[in-house]
Amino acid sequence: MSSIRLSAAELGAALAKGEITSVELTNQHFDRIAEVDTSVHAFLHLDKEGALAQANSVDAKRAAGEKLGPIAGVPLALKDVLTQKGIPTTCGSKMLEGWRPPYDSGVVTKLKDAGVVILGKTNMDEFAMGSSTENSAYGPTHNPWDLTRIPGGSGGGSSASLAAFEAPLAIGTDTGGSIRQPAAVTGTVGVKPTYGGVSRYGLVAFSSSLDQAGPCARTVLDTALLHEAIAGHDPRDSTSINSPVPQVVAAAKRLDVKGMKIGVVKEISGEGFQAGVRTRFEESLQLLVEAGAEIVEVSCPNFDYALAAYYLIAPSEASSNLARFDSMRYGIRVGDDGNRGAEEVMNLTRQVGFGREVKRRIILGTYALSSGYYDAYYGSAQKVRTLIKRDFEAAFTKADVLVSPTAPTTAFKIGEKSDDPLAMYLNDIATIPVNMAGIGGMSLPCGLAPEDGLPVGFQIMSPVMQDDLMYRVGGTLEAALNSKWGHTLISQIPDLQVR
Repeated sequence: MSSIRLSAAELGAALAKGEITSVELTNQHFDRIAEVDTSVHAFLHLDKEGALAQANSVDAKRAAGEKLGPIAGVPLALKDVLTQKGIPTTCGSKMLEGWRPPYDSGVVTKLKDAGVVILGKTNMDEFAMGSSTENSAYGPTHNPWDLTRIPGGSGGGSSASLAAFEAPLAIGTDTGGSIRQPAAVTGTVGVKPTYGGVSRYGLVAFSSSLDQAGPCARTVLDTALLHEAIAGHDPRDSTSINSPVPQVVAAAKRLDVKGMKIGVVKEISGEGFQAGVRTRFEESLQLLVEAGAEIVEVSCPNFDYALAAYYLIAPSEASSNLARFDSMRYGIRVGDDGNRGAEEVMNLTRQVGFGREVKRRIILGTYALSSGYYDAYYGSAQKVRTLIKRDFEAAFTKADVLVSPTAPTTAFKIGEKSDDPLAMYLNDIATIPVNMAGIGGMSLPCGLAPEDGLPVGFQIMSPVMQDDLMYRVGGTLEAALNSKWGHTLISQIPDLQVR
């Protein structure tokens, strides 16, 4: 019998008891990928040989009586923005087509140490710039709930792989919502840890002060198990926090919010949000009240400027970071026929290698950093960022965690917003403030919108290095929702209409 619909925690327990081997489990997931991924397009590259070698190694260690971690032998899908030695890493771009990194990222090192089996690399918006995974140079990923709709972005491949039961665990990265927004629209769980809580070594940079890798799964507990596996200090990352990892697994199991104050952020919870999103959000608040929490309203007035400030800071840092893709050292090279100089080859390569959205953001960022405009644009945006941090600090004096809907709408149709950048950017209006302040953020599913029957996400935000608080609230809410419905939300996903 196939085990692909079990949670990672259940799979880890079955592996530990010898009810299934990691090789068997890995093969079951590759079979599922072969069955459905022509329709979903969650993966860009599969590493069947490497995955089965990892699985064999875990099975051998377990047979020898070696003590292994709770998710050793469990398969995982890896966003194609994190390096894995010898495995293609494209960041969803033609610019890096064919590049095989000579080293593992910090996250991959941790995954291998934990015995997690990496199935392959998932599709994404090019260089993590997008909210729909339509900006990938290799074609869009489709939402398993409705194949005509987006799976969110930039990490739509990772979230779709979970919803399609192609993997029980996944890794994403979150610069302005790229873990949480895909989780919201695919009915899965995604966490952006505190900035510096998970190593950024080997994460191909988009915006260095905002990028953060994090765990994705189908349950809060599974996400916590993966979080503990990948978190911790890495001396190779100068922004890595050298302090104990929050006890997120224990928090996810606690299922108790009695006496906690939960702050609803007025600026990102009302006007502009789809009616069904607000309905499911308010129902979830009521469940938390019934579980013993106190709901308070908080105001964070500078959140109104977060989107504008983000789209100055992130493109500015992207302009600097993406300058390294110059056709000289790695990736594709166009026009090098012996008759052109380096500058012309570089120009031709960047024209061909970068997609439209990446070019747009490089141009925006270069302009914002240019002489005479730096203080007016980039400098002002950094001042707004400070004000947003202060808003959070003030709010956390009134509440233990803050909450809002994760995304203003459910999943929209593929192509619906691709020609309207501003409409696309607005998808991250509720998630961006978390990145600007460097705090933790989680999205978990809180039901289906009555208008379209598609998943709605509930966002929980916690103070710096107190990620355990959002797991405590998330685990409690998930249990209350499952009890109310009599089933998990992900179990309601329609059967995929494989094309």
